[in-house]
Amino acid sequence: MQDNEAFVREVHDKGLTYDLPVMSRRRMLATVGGAALLSAPLLTGATSEAAAAACAAEVDSETAGPYPADGSNGPDVRVLSGIVRSDIRPSFGTSTTVAPGVPLQFSLTVLNAACTPTAGAAIYAWHCDRAGRYSLYSTGVTRENYLRGIQVTNAAGTVTFTSIYPGCYAGRWPHIHFEVYASLAHATSGAGPIRKTSQIALPQDVSQTVYRSATGYAQSVTNLSRITLARDMVFGDDLAATQMASVTGSVSAGYVANLTITV
Repeated sequence: MQDNEAFVREVHDKGLTYDLPVMSRRRMLATVGGAALLSAPLLTGATSEAAAAACAAEVDSETAGPYPADGSNGPDVRVLSGIVRSDIRPSFGTSTTVAPGVPLQFSLTVLNAACTPTAGAAIYAWHCDRAGRYSLYSTGVTRENYLRGIQVTNAAGTVTFTSIYPGCYAGRWPHIHFEVYASLAHATSGAGPIRKTSQIALPQDVSQTVYRSATGYAQSVTNLSRITLARDMVFGDDLAATQMASVTGSVSAGYVANLTITV
């Protein structure tokens, strides 16, 4: 297994060749929109003006990257007992290692094109640790499966994960990956289908504060200084217009991130 630095050197260049066709199809997918709508049961009733504004545009479709652990590139953590959980800081199974870092609670609210919350959908979320490593893939953490988990949206269409603030590794803006499934059975069967693959972007000011102030994030200070949102291979085309989370909190108390998406 290669670490993230090796990936950036070896794959990031050819990764553009691999990923750009995926990213260039985003607008087409948004236009076709209806084909990607979830089949999960929908709530009835009035939708708030805030929700209506949030669902004006479908969230961009993105590459899952090289470390999804969804069976498309090596291991499939989705089918393992223990993957359905809200606290994704510990590994589960043969390891109980807990990923250290600044506490982060992040929530994703899923709406459909009619601005209605989607209840019963499943979200698989994953991200790197504070050193920029992905469990199951990166050197030193191939035996870990922390910072990965699946949750089912509640009546408001929301899932919430307890995690840590991810680091910034070379060549990428700070982010969290996610996949949306119509149901928990689809998410954990290994067969899907995946309704949406995308990423959550984290704000620059908060990321800088975390990286400069907290233990274990030193390399992220340098990595973040070498990347801009405009030059990021995923968020650069529209500056994460549908993917930038709102984040509040502090290094000492931890942070809370929220993003509402339309699928």
